[in-house]
Amino acid sequence: MRKKLGLGVMLLLLILVLAACGEKSKEDVADKLSGNLEKMSGYKAKATMSLQTGEESQAFDIEISHKKKDFYRVLLKNEKDEKGSQIILKNEDGVFVLTPALNKSFKFKSEWPNNSSQPYLYQSLVKDILEDSEASFKTTENYYVFETKTNYQNNNNLPYQEIYFDKKAYTPVMVKVLDKDKNPVVEVQFSSFELDPEFAGDAFEIEKNMTSGTLGIPVSAEENENSELEVFYPLERAGAELVEKKEVETDNGKRVILSFAGEKNFTLVQERAEAYPASAMAPEQVNGEIVNLGFTMGALSEASLQWQANGNTYYLASEDLTKQEMIEVASSVTGQEIK
Repeated sequence: MRKKLGLGVMLLLLILVLAACGEKSKEDVADKLSGNLEKMSGYKAKATMSLQTGEESQAFDIEISHKKKDFYRVLLKNEKDEKGSQIILKNEDGVFVLTPALNKSFKFKSEWPNNSSQPYLYQSLVKDILEDSEASFKTTENYYVFETKTNYQNNNNLPYQEIYFDKKAYTPVMVKVLDKDKNPVVEVQFSSFELDPEFAGDAFEIEKNMTSGTLGIPVSAEENENSELEVFYPLERAGAELVEKKEVETDNGKRVILSFAGEKNFTLVQERAEAYPASAMAPEQVNGEIVNLGFTMGALSEASLQWQANGNTYYLASEDLTKQEMIEVASSVTGQEIK
């Protein structure tokens, strides 16, 4: 009887030990992520982001810095447009998008990054997990993997994301943003992630970031004037067709105005981006919100969308397009001259 009792106790202890050594639940991992977020003072990370939104993919190198509670610096380097590197900066003065090569900066009245999902920000990923009660969860040999809904206010075409966390460090390793058919459109691969780093006193100041030596030599006004305007056309046109192409000479060179008409009318204006002297770095106030166009960041208002890429400034205006449609049209203005 004692032997049977002893064997039963041993089996019970073995079961408890095995249970304790088992995989963590979705709630366990979510609680751990939330706790780490609360305890940390900030982080630095490096990543690459690839986007498959057209016939060819776009790729970026990203450097992320965050200091509690509300300081952010996100450097976006486009592999095909090095001088178009941009910095999203948030400090005590507001939210800014900087283009150091043009000595140009924009100030936004924006709730960024809290108003939308951000696939390269740790706290945004954790927030999406905690707010999605239907999020799925699985474990692999090295990762905890969540699939959650996204929160892109002006884009319903990317409703899901897969988020991979390192099982030992609980830091993000990879994020896949998926379309309605669960195909990956955006993929972020983290190459490094450092918790609680030290930051220089001016790390989140505009002046420091506008003159950072890591972003290349600023475009000179002479270089900009001598470069020819290459006209780009949108691949996505919301049922409209090009009805007029008008060229206007300006002090900065040529301005091209493309008029589209059809189911929904819109106008696309483009010209060479003007390089400003370093002494004229006062931020330009923008009445709009920051939107990610894939290859660059844009400023979206009720009836217009402005952005810079390929050394050009673009301005899309329409009373007919929805905000999502404006983003779709702008995102499709690639390097292909399709008429």
